[in-house]
Parts: sequence; C-alpha cells; structure tokens
Amino acid sequence: MSTLSESPFSPAELSAEGIKPEEYEEIVKRLGRHPNKAELGMFGVMWSEHCCYKNSRPLLKQFPTTGDRILVGPGENAGVVDFGDGLQLAFKIESHNHPSAVEPFQGAATGVGGILRDIFTMGARPVAVLNSLRFGSLDNPRTRRIFAGVVEGISHYGNSFGVPTVGGEVYFDKAYTGNPLVNAMAIGIMETEAIVKSGASGIGNPVLYVGSTTGRDGMGGASFASAELSDDSIDDRPAVQVGDPFLEKALVEACLEAFKTGAVVAAQDMGAAGITCSTSEMAANGGVGIDLDLDKIPVRETGMVPYEYLLSESQERMLFVAQKGREQELIDIFKKWELHAVVAGEVIEEPIVRIRYQGAIAAEIPATALADNTPIYEREILSEPPEYAQIAWHWTVDRLPYCQEKGIDIGGELKTWNDVLLQLLDTPSIASKQWVYRQYDHQVQNNTVIVPGGADAAVVRLRPQEPQAGSDNANKTWNRGVAATVDCNSRYVYLDPYEGAKYVVAEAARNLSCVGAEPIAVTDNLNFGSPEKPIGYWQLASACKGLAEACESFGTPVTGGNVSLYNETLDADGNPTPIYPTPVVGMVGLIEDVTRVCGQGWRNEGDSIYVLGLKTDCDRSELAVPTLAASEYLAVVHETVAGKPPRLDEELERVIQATCRYGIRQGWLNSAHDCAEGGLAVAVAESCLAGKLGAKLSLPVPTAYRWDEVLFGEGGARIVVSVSPENVETWETYLAETLGDYWQKLGTVSGNALEVVSGESTVLDVTLAAMAERYEGAIERRLG
Repeated sequence: MSTLSESPFSPAELSAEGIKPEEYEEIVKRLGRHPNKAELGMFGVMWSEHCCYKNSRPLLKQFPTTGDRILVGPGENAGVVDFGDGLQLAFKIESHNHPSAVEPFQGAATGVGGILRDIFTMGARPVAVLNSLRFGSLDNPRTRRIFAGVVEGISHYGNSFGVPTVGGEVYFDKAYTGNPLVNAMAIGIMETEAIVKSGASGIGNPVLYVGSTTGRDGMGGASFASAELSDDSIDDRPAVQVGDPFLEKALVEACLEAFKTGAVVAAQDMGAAGITCSTSEMAANGGVGIDLDLDKIPVRETGMVPYEYLLSESQERMLFVAQKGREQELIDIFKKWELHAVVAGEVIEEPIVRIRYQGAIAAEIPATALADNTPIYEREILSEPPEYAQIAWHWTVDRLPYCQEKGIDIGGELKTWNDVLLQLLDTPSIASKQWVYRQYDHQVQNNTVIVPGGADAAVVRLRPQEPQAGSDNANKTWNRGVAATVDCNSRYVYLDPYEGAKYVVAEAARNLSCVGAEPIAVTDNLNFGSPEKPIGYWQLASACKGLAEACESFGTPVTGGNVSLYNETLDADGNPTPIYPTPVVGMVGLIEDVTRVCGQGWRNEGDSIYVLGLKTDCDRSELAVPTLAASEYLAVVHETVAGKPPRLDEELERVIQATCRYGIRQGWLNSAHDCAEGGLAVAVAESCLAGKLGAKLSLPVPTAYRWDEVLFGEGGARIVVSVSPENVETWETYLAETLGDYWQKLGTVSGNALEVVSGESTVLDVTLAAMAERYEGAIERRLG
C-alpha cells in the first residue's frame, strides 16, 4: 500500500483541499492508488463537513424523523409532509454563512436560489421563503455593510424569482461580528403526482445536464464553507457563487413541466460540490453508477480543466436521469424555456462515478466513497460542563442593584421602567425589522395571509396551482394554510445548550400556536463553531440532545436540514472565537381555516387582556417562571450575559399552546403574542404598536419577585391574548377548566399609551408615539 510520504501532493496541497493526513491515507486505501488532482478535489468537497457531516452525523441519528404526516424525511433535497386535502408540502432550510461574510449580496442571493432549487427539485412549486439572520453590532461599519448587502441579496433574488419572503428573524450580537449567519428556508406545494427523488436507476438510462452553463464561480464552495474564516478569507471570493434569479425562474417552470411528463426518473440540484455531488449522490442513492463526459457540459469560460468542472458551484444547474428514448422530449422542453439540456452521460451498473474528459478517464471513484461511506468522527463529549458555563450558572439576581416600582438604581441614578422599556424597544434585536422586510415582496403570488411583522408566524394560503377546468378543485374555496416560523435564542443555547435547544423548539411551536396553527414538522440549521474543540463539540452534542427530546415531545419530527460548523473568526488578538451556538429551528404548522388566524396586535378598544401560562402565585422553584438569567434585559441594561436560561416545562407548554389554538379557532381571541425577548412588558408593548392601541394593566405588588423580573423576565409558556367583552365569560370558564390557575387577567385595551399600575403606584406609562419612535426607527438610525 502506498504511504503518505509517497503522495504526489504536498501537505499544503492536501490542506488546501481540506483533507487531513489520515483522510488521505483512507483515500489511497479506497482507491488502491494515489488520486489525481481532480479526484483529490472531489474527495475534498465530498468529505467536507458541509457535505458529509463527518462530525455531526452520529448526533443527528437521535432526531425523530417519522410520523403520520411525514412522506419524505432526511436524505433527500427537501422533506415532504402531508397537509391533507390532497396537499403535500416540501420544505427545507440551508445556510450560506461564509459566502455571505465575504460577498454579502451574492452570498445571500445564492443562498435563496439554492434553497428554492431544493424545493422544486422534489416536484414542488415554491410558495414562500423565510430567513434567519445574525450579525454583529450595528455600531461596526463592516457589520452595517454586511447587513445591508445580505438584505439586498435576499430581496433581489426572491423578488426577481417571484416568491414571497413572508417572515424570519434578525438578531445582532458581537458574537457574530466576523461571521454572520444567513439561513434561508423555503416552502413549496407539490405539483407532480409522484415525489421526485434523487436515486438514479435504470442501467443505460441517459443522464441529462440541464439549466445554466458551468463557469469557475463557486470553486470549492463546500470546502470553503467547512473552514474557519480568517483575514485571508477575502481571497476566497471565487468560492462565492453568482446567481441569476430570472434564469432560475425559467428553470423551475422547465423542471416542473419536465417532471409532469413522467420521463424523469431522478433529479438532483447541483448545489454544494456541483457535478461531483450530484453524480455521486444520485449514483449512491440508487445503488448504481454514473458515467459522465465533461466535454458535453455547456461552459461559459474557456480552458477549464476537469478539476474546475467538477468543483464549480455555478448556479441554476440540475442533473436528471431520464427514461431511455425520451431524452429528446425533455431537451425540447428546456429549449422552449431557453435553457441548456444535453445528454452528458448514462447510468451504469458498476457503482462508480466515472468522469471522462477529452477522450480519457479524468476520474473514477466508487460512488459510496464520495456520498455515504465517508469519514465519521465519534468525538468524546466533556464529562462536565465547561468552565465558562459553570461560572455563568453561579449568577443570581441578587447581584443586580436594588429596584422598586419606580425603577432601578444604576450607577447611583434612578432609571425608570419607562427608560428601560424604551431602551429595550430601541435594541435592534427587539426593534421593528420593517427596514428589512419592506425590501421584500411579501405579497407576490397573492397567498400571503399575514404580512411580516404582523404575527408571531407567517401564514400562507395553500391551494393547487392552476386547477384544471371541470376538476374538483376548479371552483373550490381553499382556506387551508401553512404557518411557518424560524426561531432560535442563541444566548440561551450558549449558556445551556441542552435546555436552550429545547426552548428553541418550544418557542417555535408557540409562535405557530399564536396564529392558530397545529405544529407539524421541523427542519433545522445547526450553526456552531469548531467541533474539533472540546467546548464546541459539547455545545453541538448537548444542543442536538435537547432538540431531539423536544421534537419528540412536541410531535414535530425532523425532515432534514443543514449543519454549518466552523463558524469562527479571529479576534483582535488573532485568537479563534466561535459564534454563539445557534441551532435554528424552522417549523411548519397546519391551519385548517385561514379566515380564523390571529395577529399580535390589539384589535378593539375595550378588549380584555390576559396572560396564559403565568401562575397566579408563582414559586421560584417551579419550571415555568420568569427569570432575568440570560435575558435581553440583563444583556442590554446591565451588559451581562450570565445565568441559567429558562427551563422548559413541556407539559405546561403543550397545554398552554393547545388552549391558545382552541381559543383562536373558536373565534374568542382577537390577538395572541408570545412573551419572548424582553418579557411581558415588551410583549405587551409590541401588541400595542402592532394594533396602534394602548393598554391599561394592573399588576399586584410582587412578593417573591423583583419588579424587573415581573416586567422583563423571560421564559415560561407565556402568551398574551386579547378577548372581546362578549366572549370574556366563555373564555374565562374555558381557562378555569383547562389551565387551572395558570392564567391571569391583566387589564384592557385602551387609550394611546401603555400604562401599568400596581395599587396606587404607576409602574409604567409610555405613549404609543414614544414607543413607536424608538421601536420603528432603531435600525435605520444605526444605519445612518
């Protein structure tokens, strides 16, 4: 057997491909020889964390992936669930973090393009996009540039393609200064009778390359996405793809038309690792081989060599396996849409990927060696939490200054609760994201029921595209809808990955419940630092355990997702610094009747306001109680990130959410909004601002709690709702039967200010105008 010392590649060349010395030895063992340059590149991208999940795959096995509604789970381009009434929904989330750090516009734009292809590759028409974004502080000029570029890239691709961007989340924290997170989620309705999968079959069937041309853009993008960012990352701009949303719009139409002919046996998007990934995964998934001739591939640059063909991540490209004899039928469809479609190879019996170039064999590798029989690292998990967490967990609320109903003493001066609320509303992570979502076309396709910022989750009406005349669907009124959200409180996960990850799932489900949707299934995007470092792997392993348990508890199986590791940058001293661990959960929920959904804003003057999930007489020893630990208040007002984040009471959470959903479906509730960052005071303020109506609340003097805990404490299964006077008696009877004493009546919708009183004292009294000025202009002020 050849040894590493005999390798034709230097250690620097192996490192450039992301190949470790022991991995190279394994490659030589698999091939029985040294690889050539093209083959080494193929292994480099396919054995990257981005493609093969070599550090995370053992942890992902614990996720629940099956259920009554699950039609396609992990392993395909997207998950598919049954939404009843003949509707099948495809959905998926993916990251484009590193490309967005070095080229924000194209990095974000092609992230949207890639996730849309994952959807229509299954035979589904994209109907909605959401995104989860993380940036550093807006005080930083580079952060402002990245933020503006990412938002522009998302809006450019989504608007041009013609899919509504209906929701998402945006957070700002110094932990993401050098490494932003750009996670895009897409949803589509199946249009084809059969779900299109990726496994190649039929020996002798032709393999078609369709879509755009191949160039040198995106070279090695998968390897680039699996490495830490550094000061030299700007040199990796060629690893950032360039997208064309108008071409992709033609591609989706051509693909769906082609799928409906029944002539397409299998299809695979050319995303990460391009031709290498699509050929090897299609072959491995079907237990066959693929023989592909690079001379047949349409190119837009001259002088390209096999290495460049195979690693290019040029956008808007697909690989099909067609029924033999029907290839011209498909070629004609793509020609009609002014797209390339050529027979570039065929399915072979030998389970290998064979690449031809200029009459010779440029690469020949067993398909499974690239696609599924890849390296796996079983890493040891720390036996006890790392020092940073243990130190943080020792924090208690007693360390905060004394406070009273008027405010809190900070630096020798009294800061009123009015001041604190306005400061939190002015915090970019809490403040209105209207600067972001007003750049998105969220009404295209005319199915958006609730616009961004109007509710805790997006709501889109589901109906088949272009129902046939005379069919059952032709004159049917379609009221079924999908609610969708993306969620993650990364500060919670940083301080306690296990509990924090469970809370992510619970809050995503709560967001859906607040619009009246039944949570159905999950797609996740695991954004973490290096798994090769003990703390990084402890965070990843602990979070995966928490996600798995919570998804099982809430009956929301995981249909797939994305793992993005090595999200680290160099600090001012040149030391690698990881981001906060950020396991983003994308969750979809079923709405039977979109005419009965709730937004977060008050609807009517005189409505009664309630909080669900807050016990009349709370005890600190219970799970679902408000806490300032890990809170936005603690981080913003006291500049402290510490404490144990809220612990999840799964049983109470399920009951509270079911109660909220039932109240919405019965028509009792006029609004519903969960208590998240900023606690009760911020939640009520947001409902005031969304409804352009004030509120008068009366709170008892806290005995076991401080005033800042009551107003700004986070955690617990808390939802703020409003109810019309005529429904109050029925609602309160129902609450007494279902929740016992886990609810409180807070006050009424009234006036043009948020007023909170306790006995004879006024605790809060802030006008809508003052709150709106801080809340609605926070991001724009920082952008100048």
